[in-house]
Amino acid sequence: MILWQEWWVWIVIGVTLAVAEVMLPGFILLGFAIGAALVGFLLLIGVLGGNLFVLILIFAIASLISWIALRRLMGVRKGQVKIWDRDINDN
Repeated sequence: MILWQEWWVWIVIGVTLAVAEVMLPGFILLGFAIGAALVGFLLLIGVLGGNLFVLILIFAIASLISWIALRRLMGVRKGQVKIWDRDINDN
């Protein structure tokens, strides 16, 4: 069996991306981690076959949807951005 057809490979990719998200916060890699974990879960329960195109398509769609949802839930809030109106070096 080809490696990308194995469910555990997708789960390992998802966990690796989730750990990388902890190191580089910003909710960018977490969307990809959720997409990879979803593909791994769908392969585990037997819903998806081993077609690489379908796996990558499901991964891309799930990653995009989860990234948009995370951005709406935990994205930039109103008033979160600091606008500086004076410089610290101005006297």
